[in-house]
Amino acid sequence: MFSYISYARLDAEHGLNPYDAVPSDAPSDDAFRFVGWRDAASAYGPLFTLASHPLGLVSVPVALWTLKAIAALAVLGIAALVARLAAARGTDPRFAAALVALNPLVLVHAVGGAHNDGLMMLAVLVGTAGVLAGAELRAGASLVAGVAVKVSGAFVAPFALLGARRQGRLLAGAALALVAIGVAALPAFGSGALDSLGLAGENQAATSRYSVPATLSRLLGVDVDAVRAIALVAFAAAVIWLLAWTARGGDWVRAAGWAALALLLATGWLLPWYVLWVLPFAAIAADGALTGCALALCAFQIINRIPL
Repeated sequence: MFSYISYARLDAEHGLNPYDAVPSDAPSDDAFRFVGWRDAASAYGPLFTLASHPLGLVSVPVALWTLKAIAALAVLGIAALVARLAAARGTDPRFAAALVALNPLVLVHAVGGAHNDGLMMLAVLVGTAGVLAGAELRAGASLVAGVAVKVSGAFVAPFALLGARRQGRLLAGAALALVAIGVAALPAFGSGALDSLGLAGENQAATSRYSVPATLSRLLGVDVDAVRAIALVAFAAAVIWLLAWTARGGDWVRAAGWAALALLLATGWLLPWYVLWVLPFAAIAADGALTGCALALCAFQIINRIPL
């Protein structure tokens, strides 16, 4: 969250483009000493960067608690949407909401750490609800908004497109949102706003200790890059199969949930709050295997993050 604050302050306080500049370009800034990634430009979408600009106009403590409050509201919004969608799909809304909002990783990391994955997934869930309700125009705009917060939300888009009854309206809503965000972001950040896509990809090319490929590499004594390559091939094969299954009439919500899980299992850069990508879909998919696998991943992340 201190990176979010630093990027906002680079823009608001120092007149620097957060897609070109890095926190170490303003070492005297009040947020600088708290930032971990001091030589990294922003890897977040232009919608989030625009929305976070006001954080640069207030003190660091005010910005910090504002981010925590926003993260908490985003998770509450996700829980409310998940409960509503679960009830509509014939599953227990109380269990669905608890699976997301009472998950310790979500509470400690997504809320306590004020990560923007909550905002990303809230927009994605609004898009999901729109597709299920036949409001494809709104759904397309919401899905693009999620990606414009953080590009990781794009995993849902192909499944939502296959599941939409009026695909043209979904694409039209997406196009309108892209134009609106572009009109706002390009004057503010120039083409640097597009660099966030590449920066996010570079992050995924890294390896965290808490990822499944890194753990398998240590356990098997195999080079981590080899494990990552196999995992990525398996992920690509899984997504292709899931898309084909959805195109044949399969439940696109279940397919999106399994795609999210496959992504989390395959990525070399896995952090505990990323479980928020799969939990909402596990909550509404009415798929016990998906829910069980999602909870197993959560347990694995707790063990990795908190030494026992």
